[in-house]
Amino acid sequence: MELGVYTFAELTPEVEGGPIVGAERRLRDLIEEIELADRVGLDVFGVGEHHRPDFAVSAPAVALAAAAERTERIRLTSAVSVISSDDPVRVFQDFAMLDLLSGGRAEIMAGRGSFVESFPLFGYDLDSYDELFAEKLELLLAVRAETEVSWEGRLRAPIERRGVYPRPLQDPLPVWVAVGGSPQSAIRTGRLGLPMALAIIGGEPARFRPFAEMHAGAAAEVGAPRPALSINSHGFVAPDSQEAADIAFPAFARMMDRIGRERGWPPMSRAAFEASRRLEGANLVGSPAEVAEKILFQHSIFGHDRFLIQFSVGTLPHAEVMRSIELFGTEVAPLVRRGLR
Repeated sequence: MELGVYTFAELTPEVEGGPIVGAERRLRDLIEEIELADRVGLDVFGVGEHHRPDFAVSAPAVALAAAAERTERIRLTSAVSVISSDDPVRVFQDFAMLDLLSGGRAEIMAGRGSFVESFPLFGYDLDSYDELFAEKLELLLAVRAETEVSWEGRLRAPIERRGVYPRPLQDPLPVWVAVGGSPQSAIRTGRLGLPMALAIIGGEPARFRPFAEMHAGAAAEVGAPRPALSINSHGFVAPDSQEAADIAFPAFARMMDRIGRERGWPPMSRAAFEASRRLEGANLVGSPAEVAEKILFQHSIFGHDRFLIQFSVGTLPHAEVMRSIELFGTEVAPLVRRGLR
């Protein structure tokens, strides 16, 4: 199983009541985090796309290209690229260039996005939310498959025998689809034979098993081999379990409460946070041994091929994130790899 880290490069205070971390510093910290993840032997680093004042990255390929020049082997993926409100041809070109710069380490994780700011920003109708994604994913796959493309849809201008350049080193360039909680999305991804990244950031992971089964089952129905599956979750690692919880909880609560005010969620209590740290819970916050045990427990449920963890759920001090990445690579990863033998 591949192990990695993903982030949305949040712009929030590192401590309660403190100043907001600026975009320039956060982006420089991000490159250091990716460089460290590569150095400690992790397999993947993902960077998400947002168009809000509380996140620093609107163009993941740009940040990943900077990281490509300071890393050697780690795979570099978006997490996610909101293709619904972008142009799939341009997304493909951006990641083809990243693939060339990185020596064949680029991936696209396509998604509809958990926020909707990009739709009015780029002139798209939210009433076409799902149709936009389906049509643009089709175009992205068409551009990936052929250098010269002819394509026609309903919501985007047609293309007639146009070449798309440059071409990536990898053939095909890996495309994953990120799925939150939609059975239809899991089935569609499986029917296309594409790998799925399943986000589990709340509740009990075991309840998400049907999504993995629908994904694999839909692929089997069309005669495709079982596509790869990634589980993407929140977490934090420190040498001691209690220390991990004490460091992570304030940042988790600030972030989830802010989003919750927009979506009608109740505030996150310390009791709810502690419950999420149980073996059966969604958050992987604890000592290296606890986090490794939880990854292996989830693997017994899903049999997944990749696990990505988000440490910066709400901005944490950069030094703490760096320590967490180092522990994940040097202590958690070896435990997990031994456990899977």
